[in-house]
Amino acid sequence: MPTPSAQPDRLTARGWAILLVLSSAIFLEGIDISMMGVALPSIRADLGMSTSSLQWVVSAYVLGYGGFVLLGGRAADLLGRRRMFVLWLTVFLLFSGLGGLATDGWMLIVARFATGVAAAFMTPAGLSIITTTFAEGPQRNRALLIYAGIAAGGFSLGMVTGGLLTSIDWRWVFFAPVLMAAAILVVALRLVPHDTPAARTSGGYDVGGTLSLTVAMLLLVYTVVMLPEVGAGSTVLTAATGLALLALFVTIERRSRTPLLRLGLLRSAPLVRANLGAMLLVGGFVGFQFIAVLYLQEFRGWSETQTGLALMILGLDAILAPTLTPVLVRRFGNATVVVAGLALAVVAYALFLRVGADWTYAAMLPSFLVLSTAFALAYGPLTIAATDGVAEEEQGLASGVLTTSFQFGSALGLAVVSAVVVAGSGTEGAGLDTFRTALLVPLAAAVIGVLVTGSGLRRRTRTAAPTEPAELIAAEVSA
Repeated sequence: MPTPSAQPDRLTARGWAILLVLSSAIFLEGIDISMMGVALPSIRADLGMSTSSLQWVVSAYVLGYGGFVLLGGRAADLLGRRRMFVLWLTVFLLFSGLGGLATDGWMLIVARFATGVAAAFMTPAGLSIITTTFAEGPQRNRALLIYAGIAAGGFSLGMVTGGLLTSIDWRWVFFAPVLMAAAILVVALRLVPHDTPAARTSGGYDVGGTLSLTVAMLLLVYTVVMLPEVGAGSTVLTAATGLALLALFVTIERRSRTPLLRLGLLRSAPLVRANLGAMLLVGGFVGFQFIAVLYLQEFRGWSETQTGLALMILGLDAILAPTLTPVLVRRFGNATVVVAGLALAVVAYALFLRVGADWTYAAMLPSFLVLSTAFALAYGPLTIAATDGVAEEEQGLASGVLTTSFQFGSALGLAVVSAVVVAGSGTEGAGLDTFRTALLVPLAAAVIGVLVTGSGLRRRTRTAAPTEPAELIAAEVSA
């Protein structure tokens, strides 16, 4: 794999071009997810879907994404990162277009599931291309912070974009990603470098591990997304079956000559902390967005466009992540910035606990500003920490594990918050007390995130800190 720059902390023009192509793909994936929430009421009205079937427009995507993302990460290592990125970006394009052409609810749900599967293969491939193209250290850190900032911006700006597109026609929520994906595909074919897939031994592919892991992830994600909809018996049954299949997967991997997932990767305490932090950060953020949308649209009666414009300030992280965060990482270290970001999330959620029946936008703005800053500080450094120190032939797998953490955290945060809102809602909908109770979920997630990531920071401070800036960053990331 060619090195984009001879300088350890600078990117060449070609390096920037590759980074922007891959960042555009993750921006597309983020905006595709968040646009859907604003468009759901219009989709229900046009296709005549019931409330129970409507939630599957979102859940089918999460199920496909979460169920196949670890397999997608390993496929990038074994079959070629560029090949997987280009192939599944094409599938993403095709099924997003099919969703826009859907004339019945079931067609839309199938299209969303297939789009989620495509994202599960495309996203870890794209991230692992970055981690193997740019040299480990300041250069890779800078690339990952820019990548993560653009990803966060897509996720945050999706709501306002979705509101504006839905005001024209909800089908543009699907057609707009088709146009963007087509442009990315054309440029990617020219710029993304070819790579050599990892060598295989005579043991062949780990079919048993692949099947057991994929079905286990499907069942566990299904358990989470259906948590507010089904009884305790069904939840326990699907969760227990999923965990049993995970145990079978571990047994297979221990005995396999060519394992799908090298279990030693999961024994790294820094990587485990980073992935737990990622799960808690995104879970809290998604849960908070859901509460904010319900408060603005159902309680206050704001339109989709008004809601999207109100939440647009959360997209400030797209500016802060590639500009402010790298400076702070160089000055204070990666681990410190992660903890600071999660601590700011605690402050943001706590501020919104005072939400009132007639709050002005000025009253909401401090929470939104602090939260956008928190997300900008924590998201990118967590991405660095979750892929640092991993061998090149396992970068796709490490990226898949991180993406799994993001997706599972998102599904879990949304499911728990939804369950709290449903439990507290009366016949006329949720009230302020219900919203305040639900806000305790993202607040608790952020507090736990501070404790988890802060434990690594405390361990790091017991050792002597390097004096050189490049060494300092490397030590912070690996802490």
